[in-house]
Amino acid sequence: MPGAAPDGEPVPDDGALPASAGIGAAARDLGAYVHVPFCRVRCGYCDFNTYTAEELRGATRGGYPDEVLREIALAARVLGDVDATRQLSTVFFGGGTPTLLPPGDLARMLHGLRDTFGLVDGAEVTVEANPDSIDAAGLEALAAAGVTRVSFGMQSAVPHVLRTLDRTHDPARVPQVVAAARAAGLETSVDLIYGTPGESLDDWRTSLDAAIALEPGHISAYALIVERGTALARRIRRGEIAPVDDDLHAEMYEVLDARTAEAGFEWYEVSNWSLGGRSPSRHNLSYWRDADWWGFGPGAHSHAGGVRWWNAKHPAAYAQRLAAGRTPAVGREVLDEATKRFERIMLGVRLREGLDVSLLDDRGPVAGLIADGLVEAPAAFAGRLVPTLRGRLMADAIARRLV
Repeated sequence: MPGAAPDGEPVPDDGALPASAGIGAAARDLGAYVHVPFCRVRCGYCDFNTYTAEELRGATRGGYPDEVLREIALAARVLGDVDATRQLSTVFFGGGTPTLLPPGDLARMLHGLRDTFGLVDGAEVTVEANPDSIDAAGLEALAAAGVTRVSFGMQSAVPHVLRTLDRTHDPARVPQVVAAARAAGLETSVDLIYGTPGESLDDWRTSLDAAIALEPGHISAYALIVERGTALARRIRRGEIAPVDDDLHAEMYEVLDARTAEAGFEWYEVSNWSLGGRSPSRHNLSYWRDADWWGFGPGAHSHAGGVRWWNAKHPAAYAQRLAAGRTPAVGREVLDEATKRFERIMLGVRLREGLDVSLLDDRGPVAGLIADGLVEAPAAFAGRLVPTLRGRLMADAIARRLV
């Protein structure tokens, strides 16, 4: 089960934000994240805020769209006090498995956002999907509802790797749904995980080549992190499977970078590649660029103008608070300048666009980063810190050296 919510200061029952959240709001993009916390099974590596049918205890999938619509109405009141003029630039349905809900339910929530806030011209609307949780008819229905992009959880093309991850889909299903999404006029992205215990370098090449052969517009690839409390962590602790090999992770990343470049993909964030640089995830870029977003649903986090807040984690608690006319948010923090500066540095050094050196109080470490081959020298001399391939493998270390 997911862990406890973070600590924080109390949130007023009406969800009102501090006045500071409105400073400069008109100049910032506004996005919406809708968390759909339902899964058929819990994958052994996952520590996301998700629930199987047996874990819902008083909550239901059927009532979920109405609960999110209640939070949308609350968000309109709260954000109306900050800046009532902004429309949504991006919408992202994540989870969990959003496509466990019928397409009509996802459409109701999307239409609620559109009717309440409006969508900018060309807004990006993404839905995450497991390959076995959607079909061609469902994809066509999503496109008709206004979805523009689908992100498929491929993870691997190798059956024994999928088994270790407790993924249940047939790898042969992935090309079918990607092709169906494309036929429906949707942009496509595939998510991969590398470094699973027992996964060889050849296994990883197989998965990577299979993903590229799908011709998606976007690939995300994440090194497996074994989170405490997960079934995978327990299996490693008991010695049932080998621990993760960090050196192999690095080698896999180098293969990933070379192979995607050969296929015409450009990296724009440490774990994300866009074909020809044409289709990065604008929603995720909004997180990395410190935009505003409202996270709807159990456990979802939101941010506006340096104020961050988070909802009750269990779907039943989330629903009960909304039914009582209260905000579902159970805690928040107002970021001080030092924290905001650290986060801008931490995120900036993960991006191809780099970090503006003017954000640094002390530029002394920059020369050492150049000498160690962690940032590109020409870009640094021009005022931006852009990580090299080696630097991308050590992005967190770069951030620590800069602060």
